[in-house]
Amino acid sequence: MTSLFQILMMILNIAQWIILAHIIMSWLINFQVLNLRQPIVAQLWTGLNRLLDPIYSRVRSVLPYMAGLDLAPLVVLLVIYGLRIILINNIALFY
Repeated sequence: MTSLFQILMMILNIAQWIILAHIIMSWLINFQVLNLRQPIVAQLWTGLNRLLDPIYSRVRSVLPYMAGLDLAPLVVLLVIYGLRIILINNIALFY
């Protein structure tokens, strides 16, 4: 059962890094450090959007409209951190 705990923690870590990469990339695009006309940037941005939009859309449907401020990535990160805390506090169930 320890391996199940480690797999769940690894999945949460990967999800956390993907979301952080998406947030940083969106900032770089908005501040015009990265340009979407570059093929690699456009492919990476499209891939991250396709991967994360199903998760974000569910969160956005619950959140109120904030006039251009998207809090969905923050909420998803908080949920990931919460799941990590729950898993770590209940690690005895995995042994």
